[in-house]
Amino acid sequence: METMDTYLRRKHEELRLLDACLDRPLASPPPQSIDEVIALKFKLTAAIRAQHDLKDWTTTETAWSHRRKSSDSPFEFRYDYQRADLNVAGPSFYDLGDDISCETIYTSSGMASISGLMLALSHVFLRADMVVLPGTYGETLEFIQGYARYLNVIPPGGAVLGKPAPNAPHRILLLESCALAKDFEACLRSSWSQFDLCIFDTTCFYGGSSRVRRALQKAGRDGVPVVMVRSHTKLDSLGAEYGRLGSTTFVRCRKKDTWCSSRLGKLAEEMRKAVRLLGGAALPAHFPPYVGNTAYRSLSAKRVAAMLRNGRRTARHFRKVLGNLTAELDFVHGLYFTLTCRRPLDERGARQAASKMSDDIGRAGFPMRHAGSFGFDFAAIEWCHDVHTGGFAVRIAVPDLPTAIWDAQSSAIAMWWIEHDRALGPR
Repeated sequence: METMDTYLRRKHEELRLLDACLDRPLASPPPQSIDEVIALKFKLTAAIRAQHDLKDWTTTETAWSHRRKSSDSPFEFRYDYQRADLNVAGPSFYDLGDDISCETIYTSSGMASISGLMLALSHVFLRADMVVLPGTYGETLEFIQGYARYLNVIPPGGAVLGKPAPNAPHRILLLESCALAKDFEACLRSSWSQFDLCIFDTTCFYGGSSRVRRALQKAGRDGVPVVMVRSHTKLDSLGAEYGRLGSTTFVRCRKKDTWCSSRLGKLAEEMRKAVRLLGGAALPAHFPPYVGNTAYRSLSAKRVAAMLRNGRRTARHFRKVLGNLTAELDFVHGLYFTLTCRRPLDERGARQAASKMSDDIGRAGFPMRHAGSFGFDFAAIEWCHDVHTGGFAVRIAVPDLPTAIWDAQSSAIAMWWIEHDRALGPR
């Protein structure tokens, strides 16, 4: 369990890391409350972004000044008009070790990465089967169904990943960090030898997660190249959503075959073209200047570990208290849960429930916001689609908070939800 004193000391370290990015640090005293932590963090990140704009005013869409390195960033940027040829050199958001060979293309968001990649794939495969796990990110599936018709989306079969049919087209595995824990683990235990490629959305995992390493090791053993896509506005900016940023990282498998020598290279080339033509290149101002050093990695790891501990405690409590009013408590990432009612929720009902809970729990003195993301220093609540029924549910994102505070807030959430369900009543 983490006490309030330990929590505040850790948060002071995070604030000092941010403050050190300023030419004129605010040198704020140690925070005395959770609300102060939240406010100071967003205030400091806003000041860092403002400083970047003031100091790097010559870094425009035309790159007329030919400056390569931002004055307050560990990243170097090379680009011409509108960043159509953006190249980025700097620290990785992942902690993969030195034995992994990879190439990264940065984009303006996580969806810009996945959509650019899906369009690029159409120049490598005329058609392909894509095996997806239950719980795959809804907008990814929406894009595939609307704009990647060459992909035939199929669920895993009885043997988890199924077997390719005779004369089947190429097969791609879409591995999601927002999948259910049992499906993700079963996938890692299955053979991947049938796949030409694994696309791995790592957004819900910390960059140094053991599950990321296990998936890459699995792909290496089975000789499958991996392309990792990620939104960096979630877990990679100390909970302050520094700026919209996504990436696609091409990981070459150790097995020397034609895929790794030619097709993966072609895919990266086509990806760069797609990003250029869609105008989806990243903004240099959106790269957090505090990324990459030892303190950053340590503090990020501690933040995620605290959220995971809180998540495990919440799952146990919700199972005991809410019973069948929970929709899903076993996402593999462990960072959020979904709640349902005896009377099925429609989209309007789920939206209203999320807004009302946020207001009521907030007024009770707990840090909660109605926000469609996760990884914050406050609990985030939002409506969502139900993984099991295809209907609607309410999502609770676990925050980085002291154990006792979050335990009390979890109890308040459970009691609120029970009362909400009673108010709805059966049909």
